[in-house]
Amino acid sequence: MSSLTLQQAQTIIDAALKKSRQAGYQPMGIAVLDAAGNLKAFASEDGASMFRFDIARAKAWGAVGMGVASRKLAERAKDNPNFFVALAATAEGKFLPQTGAVVLRDAAGRLLGAVGASGGTGDEDEAICLAGAQAAGLTVG
Repeated sequence: MSSLTLQQAQTIIDAALKKSRQAGYQPMGIAVLDAAGNLKAFASEDGASMFRFDIARAKAWGAVGMGVASRKLAERAKDNPNFFVALAATAEGKFLPQTGAVVLRDAAGRLLGAVGASGGTGDEDEAICLAGAQAAGLTVG
């Protein structure tokens, strides 16, 4: 496998939304990006606010761009805030180092993309992303 398929992206979204509903989270927006940061699939639950797409995509975009989960980026941003503010400005607002996105890898560890969510706490967003990746048979890192 060398690229993320649309079927995998849809599986990720379906499983993430299922996990969110089972847990009773607020309405979510979920963005799945390919390895180049291009949008592969997106879903917005009924009742999700207008910012959900932008936030979910920016979390995923940062994760795929840096090759690590957005939780790690948030930790790094605490130690070097000026770099991350400059990076967000350079990326024209497409980069958000906040918990709620994970990178997607195949069994060989190749980067396929990322999934980001927005609507709950960072931990909730991350949990549904993990559930989606697992359902699609992908590893995260």
